[in-house]
Amino acid sequence: MSWLYLLVAGLFEIGWPVGIKVAQDPSLRWLGLLMAISCMGLSGFFMWLAQRDITMGTAYAVWTGIGAAGTFLVGIFFFGDPSSLGRYVGVCLIVAGVAALKLSH
Repeated sequence: MSWLYLLVAGLFEIGWPVGIKVAQDPSLRWLGLLMAISCMGLSGFFMWLAQRDITMGTAYAVWTGIGAAGTFLVGIFFFGDPSSLGRYVGVCLIVAGVAALKLSH
């Protein structure tokens, strides 16, 4: 169950930078900030649950890996962030590192 909590924490970790991005639009400022703050809190709560059974270093690396890779993809697909082969290779290296941590746990 802890790995599920960690996955959920990582998904909420994607939500707070998205909320900050949404808040850049003056008409959505408060909605974006509310989204960011809510996602931060939920991400932290699920991270806390996950760390009951997963070591801190592994949990943190997986959590930030999910957040970094997910935010990268959301930026490209929904906000027009630039993409290149090098950027995709970098994200694949992050995912590979997270997978290695999970498999060696």
